[in-house]
Amino acid sequence: MDPAKDKKDAPQGAPQKRPAKTSKGPEKKPEASTEKDKKVASTASSTAPARNTTSPSARTSPSSATNRPGTYRGSRGSSRNDRNSRGGRNSRKSSRGRRNTRPRDLASEEEHLAAWKPVTGLGKQVKEGKITDIDVILNSGQPILEPEIVDTLLPGMEIELLLVGQSKGKFGGGQRRIFRQTQKKTREGNKPQFLTYAVIGNKNGYVGVGYGKSKETVPAREKAIRRAKLEIIKIRRGTGSWEDNSKEPHSLPFSVTGKCGSSEMTLMPAPKGKGLVIESECAKIVALAGIKNVWSKTRGQTKTKINLLNATFEALKKLSRIKVPHHSMAQLNIVEGKVEAAAAEPEEAVVEVVEQEKA
Repeated sequence: MDPAKDKKDAPQGAPQKRPAKTSKGPEKKPEASTEKDKKVASTASSTAPARNTTSPSARTSPSSATNRPGTYRGSRGSSRNDRNSRGGRNSRKSSRGRRNTRPRDLASEEEHLAAWKPVTGLGKQVKEGKITDIDVILNSGQPILEPEIVDTLLPGMEIELLLVGQSKGKFGGGQRRIFRQTQKKTREGNKPQFLTYAVIGNKNGYVGVGYGKSKETVPAREKAIRRAKLEIIKIRRGTGSWEDNSKEPHSLPFSVTGKCGSSEMTLMPAPKGKGLVIESECAKIVALAGIKNVWSKTRGQTKTKINLLNATFEALKKLSRIKVPHHSMAQLNIVEGKVEAAAAEPEEAVVEVVEQEKA
């Protein structure tokens, strides 16, 4: 019977019968009929890509990804070895900030100055011995660009690091420390940075301050000391207190005020024997400058320690900027810069005469 005719004659709505499926085996490829077809089939099978027989867990494991050369898995999913190979946080060298520091293979400061090769005209004059007094440089207003100039002309300077930071502690009660640590949040982790504040002086009219920042503590300290040497100044001292009749320049000749940010520091003359009535860290700057007695008054936000220290240094700078009449120089016993040792001999001689009279 014709199946098309039966389908046409069947009543509407009646289920139609589907032809039964016949089971067929896997299709066999036709064999190559000629020798040419055989060669083509053999070359195709040899060039086919090899099947990956590794398990899915082994293919997706991070250890296998890092062992394959030339793989890159991104910043979030990368392993520690990948970050080190790409120059991450753990692989960074501590060479930043050491360009201007003192070489570590030199044993002493004398050897360092002997090996010093100046690059500025002022440094060459100091190295050749044409300039032997630092007052010549400070009076001319020339900038000091090499710290070795100060080491040569002012030997034996004292260096002190100020307590501008605070260690970690409960309720903010950590001890004061010389490094102030801050850190930045990144994808690789926390990037710490250290700041320190150095003061240098000879306790005889010369003082300088400077700060340094670096990713490590030692380069920050080296930077701070170097900047303090470059910012060296000379100050005026005298006896400006009405309660004092001493001829020794142990205090200030007049009151001065320095300001940095909202912090203001006013330094006032004090009589002999009063001491340094000033904040403890600011007292270190004043003491290295050669001042033994002083009153002080502050205004503004004094908790910002660095601004308060900068305000104290600005006040000391104003001692040399203010013009003083000639007759007041002798009345206030004003001395600018260093005091010669011979100036203190007459007072000592008077003390010896009084002791002999008492005996």
